[in-house]
Amino acid sequence: MGYNLGIMKLIITRHGETEENKIGKLQGHLPGKLSSLGIEQAKKVALRLKGEKIDYIYSSDLARAADTAKEIAKYHLDIPIEFTQELREKDLGELTGVNKDKLGVSKKDLITDVIQSKEGESHEQIVQRAESFYNKILKKHPDDTVLLVGHNGINKILISVITGQPKEEIPGQHNTGVNIFEIDTNKNCKILVFNNADHLNG
Repeated sequence: MGYNLGIMKLIITRHGETEENKIGKLQGHLPGKLSSLGIEQAKKVALRLKGEKIDYIYSSDLARAADTAKEIAKYHLDIPIEFTQELREKDLGELTGVNKDKLGVSKKDLITDVIQSKEGESHEQIVQRAESFYNKILKKHPDDTVLLVGHNGINKILISVITGQPKEEIPGQHNTGVNIFEIDTNKNCKILVFNNADHLNG
């Protein structure tokens, strides 16, 4: 007798642009404040996801992601939304709040690809955090459509865990870029949308 595996539809997006993004300030676990453009981006991704039948929303509890998630949730008023530290950006330790130019790093570079902090999370720790969270939601929502609102670094790690691709091969995530995956309970993954930000062009 055949057995049908559950399919989870997983949508992953990043927060809108922040004031800190604009000046190249490293945020890590800082709350971050959406810029006027970032608020507009959050509204546009909310419209982009308006037609999705979302069953559950998880967001980083840091303000820049939480405020983006709240915009999306305006079109999904009866859907549970959970703000969690598990989706926070990598803890950058002593580099938190430092401007990238002081480290000789481009504003566009993802700091965790270039410099490792001494006091923050290690690469192994953030991978472990991403894997633990992914396993938890896959077990809890095997047949649901789940939205995750996170950050560039943690989203790249999650996508690496989901697809099996090395983190270095995952491109930097656009502000409010949308990724959509179908994942069965054996963790077989189908990519439907990848780092798409076409909604920002409208």
